[in-house]
Amino acid sequence: MLSIGEFSKICGVSTKTLRYYAEIGLIHPDQINPENGYRYYSIRQLQKMLMINRLKAYYFSLEEIKDMLEWEEDQSEEKLCAALNRKRKEIQDKLNALEYTLNQLSIDIVNVKKGIPMMSYLDKIEVQLVETRSMNILYTRQMLCSDDYTLGYGRYISGLYEKIAADKLTLRGKPITIYHSPEYNPAGNDTEFALPVEEIVRGTRDLPGGLCAKSVAKGPYSELSSVYAKLREWVEQEGYELVDSPYEIYITDPNQAAAAEDMVTEVYFPVKKRRDLSCEETTGQL
Repeated sequence: MLSIGEFSKICGVSTKTLRYYAEIGLIHPDQINPENGYRYYSIRQLQKMLMINRLKAYYFSLEEIKDMLEWEEDQSEEKLCAALNRKRKEIQDKLNALEYTLNQLSIDIVNVKKGIPMMSYLDKIEVQLVETRSMNILYTRQMLCSDDYTLGYGRYISGLYEKIAADKLTLRGKPITIYHSPEYNPAGNDTEFALPVEEIVRGTRDLPGGLCAKSVAKGPYSELSSVYAKLREWVEQEGYELVDSPYEIYITDPNQAAAAEDMVTEVYFPVKKRRDLSCEETTGQL
């Protein structure tokens, strides 16, 4: 048997952490001396503790690790393998995003050395004024906090695809996200996920067509804020105003894009020509 101190030293985990792990049911001491409360761990528990450390290194939460240890005990290799594959994809996505950011940073360094302003790339973002057609969309609307957005596409769009398959509906376009909240709130934002379909059934609605300021974001979703800023600037400068919630159409499925820079997203701002209040006031005074 190993004392909690010896077990702590071998596994590289503090005794405080080991006590916390026991509290949440992650790993319990094999024995506790009833007289002095000293905790002891068996040699066979070293492997379990090393497994916990390994899964933590893969950025699994303690709750996830607890479940995964139960799967291993039940010899559920399928569940364990699926969880590992999901985590591998998450980490790969983060690596791709970091690689993209590193490349952008290198470009900025070169530009600054040449005397080119860092934000000059905004001038290269093109904006078009387009007429869109109305669409019948199958939708789900959720209040999402900032941490939920990364799961939004996979969870809610996938659910819509499943409903289309189950109800034998006809898909007519790419996935859409519509942002209804008037301002950003980290605690929760009114977000609608949608897929254009042919059939008008329960759970569908009309997404009106009309005049829109449109731009295209090429690259990871982190670039979208620049496109939104450019669109808002264009709307103001060209004498338009927003009349409805902005929305995005995902031309490239993020799950199928070979690299972050291959992703293409269209952004639409429904607009109308702004009334010139100063002219109206002047006319009314004549």
